[in-house]
Amino acid sequence: MGRAAWSAFCGNGRDNRPMTVPAPSAARAGCVCAAAFLLAACSPTLDWRDVRPAGSGLTLLMPCKPVVQERSLPLAGAPVRLSLQACSAGGRTWGIAHADVADPARVGVALGELRSSAAANIAGGAAETLPLQVPGATPQAASERVRFGGRLPDGRPVQVELAVFAHGTRVFQATALGEQLTLEAAQTFFGSIRLQP
Repeated sequence: MGRAAWSAFCGNGRDNRPMTVPAPSAARAGCVCAAAFLLAACSPTLDWRDVRPAGSGLTLLMPCKPVVQERSLPLAGAPVRLSLQACSAGGRTWGIAHADVADPARVGVALGELRSSAAANIAGGAAETLPLQVPGATPQAASERVRFGGRLPDGRPVQVELAVFAHGTRVFQATALGEQLTLEAAQTFFGSIRLQP
């Protein structure tokens, strides 16, 4: 994953050490794992595979072999350990992040922070709301799937599509990031997400 793409969803790029978070922004780091797709889901560049992030109860398809990273960051008023799996395919980045916020009262706030920080990291404009269906997810008013445009830290235009959702006290963010997003690849990625009951 390129430095500019990582900075777009994980921080402002001031700290070049791996897995560090610029204080104090909780979501700035967090989680905006990213995923992107200029290529259609049937493209040979996208080598779809089943991914099961450890400790998450989640399964999904990713178009490349993800790298696992973890970091500590503040989210919804308390520190959490965030796990991120992300990879790049066809010049785009795809990712899934999750963390346990421990308290049901913090879940909605955490989901809101994840979404707003993703937009802030790329100076995102107005968001288009998309349908979100994650089998096994806990009903949560703050769960949503959105698409918006913005710019990477190096000034290049970018589109981001993300979904935030929860299972109990565990919060998730699935992200796709690239110059242009295709509906077919996005639907393959977001439509594959499942949580075990």
